[in-house]
Amino acid sequence: VQLQASGGGLVQPGGSLRLSCVASGSVVVMAWYREAPGKQREFVALISEGGTTNYGDSVKGRFTISGDRATSTAHLQMNSLKPEDTAVYYCHAKRMIGPRLLDYWGQGTQVTVSS
Repeated sequence: VQLQASGGGLVQPGGSLRLSCVASGSVVVMAWYREAPGKQREFVALISEGGTTNYGDSVKGRFTISGDRATSTAHLQMNSLKPEDTAVYYCHAKRMIGPRLLDYWGQGTQVTVSS
């Protein structure tokens, strides 16, 4: 499975951005992580194939993840962006292959929040 992420960019504090990730095959979970300079990769949000969502504490109430199971696509709507949201955002997915649950990562997309 290949993951193609898009939608990063430069935005002012308080602004919004929408990230998208498309998987080339069926997956059971799609998620976003982010990595800021000098920091460990941080969980942002996930959505399961059943529509269950979960968010990291730092983005709750500001970010919304949605998905389209038919197209294996996940979107991350980011509102009320803060400078501390600046990071490279990575799409992540899990796929069942028989009894195994495999992890896949996409290329990162840069999000910069700055005035």
